[in-house]
Amino acid sequence: MKTFDDLFEELSRKVAAGDPDSGTVRAVEAGIHAIGKKVVEEAAEVWMAAEYQDDEAAAEEISQLLYHLQVMMLARGLTLTDVYRYL
Repeated sequence: MKTFDDLFEELSRKVAAGDPDSGTVRAVEAGIHAIGKKVVEEAAEVWMAAEYQDDEAAAEEISQLLYHLQVMMLARGLTLTDVYRYL
């Protein structure tokens, strides 16, 4: 099982490697605006899944939102420490 921190480490390595075949690298390269649109889309899907679907669907949508939030963090150069400071 992967944790939030594990995912961030994995995505950080992918971005640092700059592999053009990586969806994460392509997302970061697309920029803040494109990532932001995806975050908003995923947040809406979380809401709809939580409202109208089962726990498994809601958990899957939440995991996708967390992924895109981490992509935004990487695009902005933020670390987990930067975010955890506000939790």
